[in-house]
Amino acid sequence: MKKTVVVALGGNSFISDETHQSVPDQYRAAERACGEIVSLLRDPELRLVVTHGNGPQVGFILRRSELAAPTMHQVPLDSCVADTQGALGYQLELALRNALRRAGLARSPAALVTLVLVDPDDPAFRNPTKPIGSFLAREKAEEHRRNDGWAIVEDAGRGWRRVVASPDPKAILDIDAVKTLLDAGFVVVAAGGGGIAVVQEPNGDISGASAVVDKDLASSLLARQLGAEVLVITTGVEKVCLDFGTPKQRTLDTITVADAKRHMAEGHFKPGSMLPKVQAVVEFLEGGGREAIITDQEHLAAALAGRGGTRITP
Repeated sequence: MKKTVVVALGGNSFISDETHQSVPDQYRAAERACGEIVSLLRDPELRLVVTHGNGPQVGFILRRSELAAPTMHQVPLDSCVADTQGALGYQLELALRNALRRAGLARSPAALVTLVLVDPDDPAFRNPTKPIGSFLAREKAEEHRRNDGWAIVEDAGRGWRRVVASPDPKAILDIDAVKTLLDAGFVVVAAGGGGIAVVQEPNGDISGASAVVDKDLASSLLARQLGAEVLVITTGVEKVCLDFGTPKQRTLDTITVADAKRHMAEGHFKPGSMLPKVQAVVEFLEGGGREAIITDQEHLAAALAGRGGTRITP
């Protein structure tokens, strides 16, 4: 029987370190990620959707916009997400096409710009908390607050940053297109950066929202809407850890949803790091998924074969 798997690539899939951030550097990183992905596709019964992060790339676009002002117009946040979806989707499709050809596999990838519906009444719009873009002096940040309506915060003593809403995803609007491509045998790249956040107006129209959607939560929703059996989330470590970064640190091989909820309640996972990944996994499994895996990119294939990563079951 065919099995549908959603693989959510972490932010390190395109930016390996601070000295390798150019577009060619990002493509080489995408090639490395796709080398792992193609090894999964040797299974002809596997239906695969790939999602990815875009945080650094959105920051790059916003920084260019800041440097170009006032000569050029500001780029709205929904357009920033759309731009990065297109650019990173292109890089992944290109890398996948080349890797599939080299491996002698008769599969084709397709990258899909993906809209994700959010609730305009989500509390996140009243309390923006997601830092984006570059660090600014307080005076410059205050100027943006006055002139552009930015919400700003001081970030850990490193400067001031813009913060935006990060509402929960409610629906993948392009889900039928993803299903059609999967049914036709494509490897689908979708919901990049959590998808482009949109809201439905009172008259029924859809419009862009000044928000970013968490990539892992969107990937979990996508997997549920597809009826996928497996969700894999890659991150910077091979396995989920308790007491991470302390002398008592210990890794987890296999846990249940109940275990994951207990560890979250005990504060083992940090917001903006492991917490949203574990939350995404719990939502996926409680929504009908069979198993989820959290691991690093290098152990992706091994983890799917049962030889690595942290496996979470209902």
